[in-house]
Amino acid sequence: MSQELHNKVDDVLKVSGSSNPQSVGSIVARSIVAGNLPKIRAIGANAVNQAAKSCAIARGFVAPRGLDLSFVIGFDDIIGENGESISAISFKPVVR
Repeated sequence: MSQELHNKVDDVLKVSGSSNPQSVGSIVARSIVAGNLPKIRAIGANAVNQAAKSCAIARGFVAPRGLDLSFVIGFDDIIGENGESISAISFKPVVR
């Protein structure tokens, strides 16, 4: 069975619309090779776009090591600075 959702998420990477997908993908790949499962969180259309690119890049980085990386996409509700609830998209890694 894969490492799916049974493993605890080790870190949350917050991606913005101005994040460099190459850099975020590299961070995710290095974390996964080290045995961690960092969750990516994005708020807003541009941030979700950059996060999706980062996921694809991370998948390419770990593939030569024989790791099949995919992501489970879902919603997170977080509390904003003024106390209101904000919906965020989360990308949880799954390694097979």
